[in-house]
Amino acid sequence: MKVKDNLRANAARDQDIFEISTVKLVPHISVNLRSPIFRKLFLSATLLIAATLAVLDFYLARYMAHLQVENVEERLEAQARLLAPEAATIPHDKLEDWARKAGARARARVTFIDIRGVVLADSEHDPETMENHANRPEVREALRSGRGASTRHSRTLDRDLCYVAIPMANEENPRDVLRLAVPIENVDEAVAAVRWRILAASLGAALVVLAVAFVFSRSFTHRIDRLRAFAENLVESGGAEGLASDADDELGSLARSLDRAARLHRDLVERLSLESARREAILASMVEGVLAVDSELRLIFCNRSFAKAVGAKGPVRERLPLLELVRDPEMLDTLSQVLVTGEPAKRRLELSMAAGRAFEVQVAPLAAPSHRGAIAILHDVSDLERLERVRKDFVANVSHELRTPLTAIRGYAETLLDGALDDQENNRRFLEVIRAHAVRLNNIASDLLTLSELESGKPLAEPERVPLVAVIDSALRTVEAEARIRDVKIHSGPLEAVFVLGDRMRLEQALINLLDNAIKFNRQGGEVTVVAGPAEGGKVRVIVSDTGVGIPSEDLSRIFERFYRSDKARSREMGGTGLGLAIVKHIVERTKGSIEVESTLGKGSTFTVYLPAA
Repeated sequence: MKVKDNLRANAARDQDIFEISTVKLVPHISVNLRSPIFRKLFLSATLLIAATLAVLDFYLARYMAHLQVENVEERLEAQARLLAPEAATIPHDKLEDWARKAGARARARVTFIDIRGVVLADSEHDPETMENHANRPEVREALRSGRGASTRHSRTLDRDLCYVAIPMANEENPRDVLRLAVPIENVDEAVAAVRWRILAASLGAALVVLAVAFVFSRSFTHRIDRLRAFAENLVESGGAEGLASDADDELGSLARSLDRAARLHRDLVERLSLESARREAILASMVEGVLAVDSELRLIFCNRSFAKAVGAKGPVRERLPLLELVRDPEMLDTLSQVLVTGEPAKRRLELSMAAGRAFEVQVAPLAAPSHRGAIAILHDVSDLERLERVRKDFVANVSHELRTPLTAIRGYAETLLDGALDDQENNRRFLEVIRAHAVRLNNIASDLLTLSELESGKPLAEPERVPLVAVIDSALRTVEAEARIRDVKIHSGPLEAVFVLGDRMRLEQALINLLDNAIKFNRQGGEVTVVAGPAEGGKVRVIVSDTGVGIPSEDLSRIFERFYRSDKARSREMGGTGLGLAIVKHIVERTKGSIEVESTLGKGSTFTVYLPAA
């Protein structure tokens, strides 16, 4: 009741203060100015605003100046790039007339400088009276990197100029330099205009912010008075000891009053809240599954990762028997063993309720004052095991692929060493076999390096706008000799003039691999057809079809695997490495495309590649 009475009294007092302030505003402001906390808040806000606006004005002014100079340099470079092809065709004896006309068109000073620094022509000054320009920074930079720029004072014209220079090819001198320049007075005027606008806006913002700071400071002072009165009444009812404070303003009084009220329970509540929040946040955000059980194998806690791993639907309630959540006997045995022995345990197992994923489970005893328990942490190692299997398969496949040519090379070499060198009828044939297998080894090594580079995750070359027809023509020229040898006809068309985004060299390599397969696995007198054109969804489609042996339907899902062959004997006879289609798939996917295949055994195959259109 006493607290309520005080609140009513404070509310009435606030109402009186408001009514008085609306009538006598000036005396009320003077009272606020006498308040230490008001003066500190208002003066701090004033200094902070002034410092912030000063730094902001300085930075914006410098930024605008820099931006203006960059815009001028970009404009001059664009004009120089446009003038360079024209200048390359002008003889040196006509450069001065051309420079004056070009300067009038570009509204800039145009200077033509040879590689030795001699000025050949200038649109605004006699070149014979000008000194050597070889040491001009923009000229040196242009000759070194292809583009040079600087802003400095011109002794020739006695003005500050912005220079941009580029090298250009000329019939008489292949390393001449074309330089354009404009005075920067216009830049200074634009920057000054922007600086004044920024200053005016800053002053306006400062006035508005200071007014808001004044109102806030005054309101904040009154709130402190009301909170201090309330806190003192609350503390007196509890009889708590006060906290000494050297501050002699309203904030000091408020700190002493609030600390007396909070000292009894603040430390304990903060420690408990912090510890609970920290534990919940850490365990909930862990990727590993965490499970805690008591001595009766009842659930104490589990995080979201564990619930997801065991396929729990909805929230898991406490004190739930673990057998209802986890039905894996190895997991239950491990927890029971730790509860009995009190010793940590570690085991790798597969949980059937987690779709057969493999986990490394670490279980440790959980000591509590009143009862015992155990805590288990599940590390998902399924991906590691999969990678280990892939590595083993890869090593086995590479060993198998290398063993055949190495065995053949060794056998024929031993035959030659054992006396076949003198056999004029067979020694050349043996050497040709050795060379063929050596070429096969080289092809395998080359394809392995290419595949390793594609799988490394390193970015390909910067995507460019590639004309697809040119890439297809280049790939066709590469394989046409092989097609003639195997009596296979290649038809290209229709080929529409489309462009794709990607690495031209890699795209050509992928098409060569597809065409090479279509030719090698074709019949004598067979045909290969290449079609290209736009597709739906902003894609470009390339279709490579053949009339060859085809691929069995059970092998279609695996033909893009490394070293996989649907017809192993024919593939080795044709000299294939088993990596071509794997390389094609990686190139297409790295280009953000996709590949599809359709095949009928004995009738041929069709590979369709979708690539992003440019």
